[in-house]
Amino acid sequence: MTVTDTSHSHPFDDDKLREECGVFGVFGMGDAASFVALGLHALQHRGQEAGGIVSYDLLDGFNSARRFGYVRDNFTSKTLMDTLPGSLSIGHVRYSTAGSKHAAIRDVQPFFGEFSMGGAAIAHNGNITNAEALRRELIERGSIFQSSTDTECIIHLMARSLQQNIPERMEEALRRVEGAFSIVAMTDQKLIGVRDPMGMRPLVLGRLGDGWVLSSETCAFDIIGADFIREVSPGEMVVMGDKGLESHFPFRKRASKFCIFEHVYFSRPDSILNGRSVYETRRQIGVELAKESPVEADLVCPVPDSGTPAAIGFSQHSDIRYALGIIRNQYMGRTFIEPTDQIRNMGVRLKLNVNRSLIEGKRVILVDDSVVRGTTSRKIKDMVLDAGAKEVHFRIASPPTAWPCFYGVDTPEREKLLAATMSENEMRQHLSVDSLKFISLDGLYRAVGEADGRNKECPQYCDACFSGQYPIAPSDMLNKGFELEAAQ
Repeated sequence: MTVTDTSHSHPFDDDKLREECGVFGVFGMGDAASFVALGLHALQHRGQEAGGIVSYDLLDGFNSARRFGYVRDNFTSKTLMDTLPGSLSIGHVRYSTAGSKHAAIRDVQPFFGEFSMGGAAIAHNGNITNAEALRRELIERGSIFQSSTDTECIIHLMARSLQQNIPERMEEALRRVEGAFSIVAMTDQKLIGVRDPMGMRPLVLGRLGDGWVLSSETCAFDIIGADFIREVSPGEMVVMGDKGLESHFPFRKRASKFCIFEHVYFSRPDSILNGRSVYETRRQIGVELAKESPVEADLVCPVPDSGTPAAIGFSQHSDIRYALGIIRNQYMGRTFIEPTDQIRNMGVRLKLNVNRSLIEGKRVILVDDSVVRGTTSRKIKDMVLDAGAKEVHFRIASPPTAWPCFYGVDTPEREKLLAATMSENEMRQHLSVDSLKFISLDGLYRAVGEADGRNKECPQYCDACFSGQYPIAPSDMLNKGFELEAAQ
């Protein structure tokens, strides 16, 4: 995995972890690409850098369109959508964590390849942790790569397979792959969904009439009126065609390690994960925070928008008034203004504004989802104090983020993570707040439904960004000298 240079991202959004991408696929519905565009719009929070759609039509064959920027700015044009006919289509929205540090259209998925038995397109959410080793091997054996992304390794592995159909070639290719992957793929006749054996990244199955739908999240089903059927199980491959749905489990069974940060931040609050409402889980995180780290105060205020459900839960349990002490400017896009030094120094003030009449003279609890570098937290604290707050207390709806993620999340190098170099008290002093408390790992596990907290011998989720315990060895990074937690 390559850690992404965030210079191309919005200067006031660089203190959050970001998902790599979202995937969506449709089979058996007329004008399938339009449904995919709507689904990708609902998944836009998972990737804003670029998007792509591939479709298949019996008369026109495979067609594709790849564009930088938002779905709404690209895939609403009738002229463009008319070039994507057919009843079978897949799509992808991207925020790169692997590949080139500079965006290139060749890196935008889905990728397409022609095989001896026909064409296939593939879109991938996750990160292949042995991609660099695979890439070197494939190049030495004659493969010619067109992109800098890890996903292309799968295409080349499929091309070298001797299996007789696309799903079997994909199975064989994915047995060589390490890391996290949720994949939607298509041939000229089938829609395919695959999830890695640990189920680290989400993938769900739905129906719309006689058609089938695959998505990273259930919220994308709502926008097209599809019914949520179930999650694709860890290690499962589902294949949808004219004969209906087939299910296979081609990989060695492993203990499930779903990314716990999907519950905290990545997924939309109106989605369902592991049978649980994301909103309700985040509200319960706030309840656990209030139990673990109570403080006397006058107001509980969320840091918009990701801190809102946890702030509601904290307020409900502590019986401290909930208030919108910070207002988000909903109309500021990622390219609102050129990020000059003078503008950059204005910090988050272009994005957030303090409700001064509400804050002045009050003891304020600010609830946020995470602290990464700490830069945004300091600016928000300064804004609240400038508005006349008497005290500022931070309550964080995740444990300290002390380790980078290698499974499909954009994470700074470890030395740039505040919690990697400071204790909780040192972070409090660094942020200059009256108190700072993070939810414990056990508290987070209780909030996601594990009544006994975290099983230290065999955690039920992937929580490596908090614990440093990586369920899959990050081979490429270890080869570069990355050191795992000593206790492992």
